[in-house]
Amino acid sequence: MTSGNHGKSRDWSLYLVTDSRFLGDRPLAEVVREAVDGGATVVQYREKRASTRRMVVEAQELLAICRPRNVSLLINDRLDLALAVGADGVHLGQDDMPLPLARKILGPEKILGITVHNESELEGAEVQGADYLSLAPVFATSTKPDHQPPMGLQGLRKLAAKAHLPTVAIGGITRENAADVVRCGVDGICVVSAILAASDPRKAAGELVERVRTARASMRAGRAGFPA
Repeated sequence: MTSGNHGKSRDWSLYLVTDSRFLGDRPLAEVVREAVDGGATVVQYREKRASTRRMVVEAQELLAICRPRNVSLLINDRLDLALAVGADGVHLGQDDMPLPLARKILGPEKILGITVHNESELEGAEVQGADYLSLAPVFATSTKPDHQPPMGLQGLRKLAAKAHLPTVAIGGITRENAADVVRCGVDGICVVSAILAASDPRKAAGELVERVRTARASMRAGRAGFPA
């Protein structure tokens, strides 16, 4: 099975993953709206503790925010939820449903992404139907303290160079290190607490997007032979 083409036409610059633990008493939809208005280009709805009924309601709320703004809404793991609400696609982990089966269920039009940690997983994903890859983890993160050892910038650079699909980097990415991450050759950065835990999600998203754009401009200038 060959990988899809849907990922290549998307803007992966700033990919937000939701996590209710960082919201406090703020409604999820409100925080996501602020993040999208600030510049988030992709939203992944990830909720591990809610009932299915609540997840349906929240996913519908997020879709109503994202679709008019041309922002892709992806659902973590739950293919049934993605199909039920009409989301743009699904993101899988290595322990979730196998990619070929997920693609068969979702059909050819939905976006299908997967997290990869090494070259072997990356190569497998590219021939099994993925549209984009999440490279993880770059740095240690409190969001997933039991995650695999961080690869660091050098490891990220090597893994990104092997990819033929769009890539986003995740794991401990902040406003301070976002530009360094982008310069490793990924198509975007993926964040959780950097936006969700911020007192002003719109401002946090805007600052992250600006760092992505600045890093890309620096890379283009370097390739053109000008000082970066």
